[in-house]
Amino acid sequence: MTVTAAQSPFEILARYERLSLAHASGTQERFEAPGLWRGIGYRAGGYLFVSAIEEINELLAVPTLTPVPGTKPWLLGVANVRGNLMPVVDMARFLFSERTQHSERARLLVVRQGAGSVALLVDEVFGQRTVDAEQRRDAEREDDPRLTRFVDDRVEVDGQRLALFSMGKLVRAPDFRQAAA
Repeated sequence: MTVTAAQSPFEILARYERLSLAHASGTQERFEAPGLWRGIGYRAGGYLFVSAIEEINELLAVPTLTPVPGTKPWLLGVANVRGNLMPVVDMARFLFSERTQHSERARLLVVRQGAGSVALLVDEVFGQRTVDAEQRRDAEREDDPRLTRFVDDRVEVDGQRLALFSMGKLVRAPDFRQAAA
């Protein structure tokens, strides 16, 4: 873009806006392509999962946690996230009774639960994954009894077998909602 001395700051900004909107108009169509499902890929324990992108509100580095006495071992405590207290659950420990090892790759997946949010500790996050209609048709049913209430299918994406994990089913599960020991 060439800017001349005769252009006012307003004209320059208006031109930037037009160029930006022209560039963004094609982007929205790609994100809303029919038959595509978008999710966030992550690992909890030895399992690879992907959850719908709209089910995960935020990804966070693991902050300092304050333990809560009298709770199940999978409830690690609460974290202060921008002034809001949020329960933190070790996802692998809840699902498989395996404690997540704290590392630089560990992250929290923030998920809406009722009127608040809950953070799930996972071993690592792989980022966005896209599943197309063909991959959904070729999906296999989940056969691990610990996962069948949260996972319907497993799909192959970029050479990885990923379980399609429903955060909505997780946060509605009675045993997940009852963290008191």
